[in-house]
Amino acid sequence: MAEGDTVLRTARRLERGLAGQRVEVTAPSPRGRSTGVERLDGLELREVTTRGKNLLLDFGEAVLHSHLGMNGAWHVYPRGGRWAKSMRSAWAVLRGESAEAVQFGGPTLRVLTPGQARRDLRLTRLGPDILAPRFSDEEAVASLRRAEPASAVGEALLDQSLIAGIGNIFKSEGCFAAGVDPLVPIGELTDARLTEVVTATRALMEEAVHSGRPPRGIYRRAGEPCPRCGARIRSRGQGDANRTTYWCPSCQS
Repeated sequence: MAEGDTVLRTARRLERGLAGQRVEVTAPSPRGRSTGVERLDGLELREVTTRGKNLLLDFGEAVLHSHLGMNGAWHVYPRGGRWAKSMRSAWAVLRGESAEAVQFGGPTLRVLTPGQARRDLRLTRLGPDILAPRFSDEEAVASLRRAEPASAVGEALLDQSLIAGIGNIFKSEGCFAAGVDPLVPIGELTDARLTEVVTATRALMEEAVHSGRPPRGIYRRAGEPCPRCGARIRSRGQGDANRTTYWCPSCQS
């Protein structure tokens, strides 16, 4: 699933290519046409913002809400350039003066009024965005404390209503960077230790925004030696969705 760093990089690409322009909007696939996205044709794309894993394209009188899920993606090409995927798989195409953005797949693409976007429960129930400029560690820790004390910290980090933007990669890598066991109940961690996890996770995500590459200290490296101490990295499913968590039993004990 696209995590907050990927979504923020996508927003910046869309802004560079199309913001401030009136765009031509088409929907090649039936799935795209069912969203009503073609109503945006001829409107000016004012700005593109993010809320955790959500993209919001502001057209003034309408907002295009996109969530990429596990397999969705926005591609930005020179106008008329060759696409990496077929036209029939494109839900929406936004064409500007010299660039075009194409949305492929994902669970959510919908057109909202500005009022609907402000009130929408899927957006208003999100916790603090970990990559927001005014993100506060203190606010994030207070939000994490709303989780059940018996919940594992790794599960709490994935709860978008507590902190928005963290996915499975940064859940594992952030806990590893902070030296915290992702399976430990959140009620057993002090505020100071939770702050270390949040700070480490945010730093890794900010670096990934700039580099375009997520960290690979332990993620998907079960059975390999820990890059810090040499112990064998372990993995197991965690939470209701059974998302695989990776950790070092030595460094994060």
